[in-house]
Amino acid sequence: MGTQIAQTAVIDPRAKLGSNVQIGHFCIVGPDVTIGDDTRVENHVVLSGVTRIGEDNRIFSGCVIGTDPQDTSYNDTPTCVEIGHGNTIREHCTINRGTEKEDGITRVGDNNYLMTGTHVAHDCKLGDRIVIANNAMLGGHVHIGNDVTLAGGVGVNHFASIGQMSFVSAMSRVLHDVPPFMIVDGQPAKPRAVNSVGLKRHDYPVDDIKSLSEAYKLLYRSRVGAAAAKAELFSKGPIRPVLVHLFDFLDHASGGSHGRGRHNRKKAA
Repeated sequence: MGTQIAQTAVIDPRAKLGSNVQIGHFCIVGPDVTIGDDTRVENHVVLSGVTRIGEDNRIFSGCVIGTDPQDTSYNDTPTCVEIGHGNTIREHCTINRGTEKEDGITRVGDNNYLMTGTHVAHDCKLGDRIVIANNAMLGGHVHIGNDVTLAGGVGVNHFASIGQMSFVSAMSRVLHDVPPFMIVDGQPAKPRAVNSVGLKRHDYPVDDIKSLSEAYKLLYRSRVGAAAAKAELFSKGPIRPVLVHLFDFLDHASGGSHGRGRHNRKKAA
């Protein structure tokens, strides 16, 4: 089939396009943009800045990717956006490039599904197989693990981390780090249950789900504290890897400020 570019698209000759790329009408692609093989860019998309897009992505109409971060301290540094392979980015999503405050990269992994109106702010790091529903908003420096689902209208505070295989309910306000494997809900969002449905769909064994359920009861119902819950659960043996991951995450979260483990890395603006 070969690369197909609509006549009304404006593609800088310095942009790098792979094979079988499709670019629709009225798109604008800047000089420092790289688009991988088999990626399809629909009409009215703007790709600017230093933006590297992998293979087999589909970017729908109205998306704006790679523009300046919405950060008043930004000083025109050539930071970038990196997007992996197999992602679907629906209409009117915005992905801003990074700032100098971390590594200068806003990164989206592989096989993610960003629904209409999603905003990914500067310096965010998204893993793989994440689903973000309509009009969700990620503040700067947010990190999201693999296999996470954010329902519609979720707002995530800057520097928050969301652990793998968690589920954030619709309209939740995420002010604190979200533990892995949990369902959170509310304003502010708090753990309400173990994400047992998601765990089963991803073929986690029954013993993992049972161990996580026991941890949830100790942590969020009995409220014995992370240290006591860890001691009790680890004393029973064998120690499940999901429990190690959960308590490592909680240890990291407690080392920051405002309930966000990474917040103490914030540099002065």
